[in-house]
Amino acid sequence: MALSGTPSGDKRIKNKIIKPETVKADILEPIEYISHRDINIVIKQPEFTSLCPMTGLPDFGCITVKYRPEKKIIELKSLKFYLLQYRNVGIFYEYAVNRIMDDLVAILDPKWMEVTGDFTSRGGITTQTSVEFTGKDDS
Repeated sequence: MALSGTPSGDKRIKNKIIKPETVKADILEPIEYISHRDINIVIKQPEFTSLCPMTGLPDFGCITVKYRPEKKIIELKSLKFYLLQYRNVGIFYEYAVNRIMDDLVAILDPKWMEVTGDFTSRGGITTQTSVEFTGKDDS
């Protein structure tokens, strides 16, 4: 990493920033789940990293996935490797939680899901973003 000093005054750190389109959802593996009652599942990934698309600086946070499955649950190792793909991706917090939600809903088709990103302080400001899918809640 090195600061670039261009005539325009650009002081961004030059990390190799990958576009969000490179994140592949096909590594997510669903597992069949059949039960006579609803269950709520909470998964936390406290070491989520991505890159700020404006500065190239790393962003750190905890991604929490809460959901009520219909017929499928996520295999945790596949979720881990899916989330690791974001390490060099330039993506804003808001887009990250929406993208994670879209990919998980597409593969699991849950009754309900919430994805929250609780990001560490940057410039003295902390950010938490949440998105909710309520398409199949039968309550």
